[in-house]
Amino acid sequence: MTRIIALSLALTAGGAAVALASNDNAPVDPATADSITALLTDQGYQVAEIEMEGNGMFEVEATKDGKTWEIELDADLNIVETEADDD
Repeated sequence: MTRIIALSLALTAGGAAVALASNDNAPVDPATADSITALLTDQGYQVAEIEMEGNGMFEVEATKDGKTWEIELDADLNIVETEADDD
């Protein structure tokens, strides 16, 4: 999947760098990215990239326990799907 990096945001919590991306869709608002990152960090994930999908959903690439995960959240930041990324 081709991703165009729109903005990088260095978070002070844990020093994690989060890439905010877009597929010609609206960029992810930094406050929303912070909320997504906090939500997933509390669940043990390290967020690498957040992307806004054309359907209004957020797709997040994150790692946990040595695995890479793709996590899809709805507009209310509810986790809709979690899938191991086997790439």
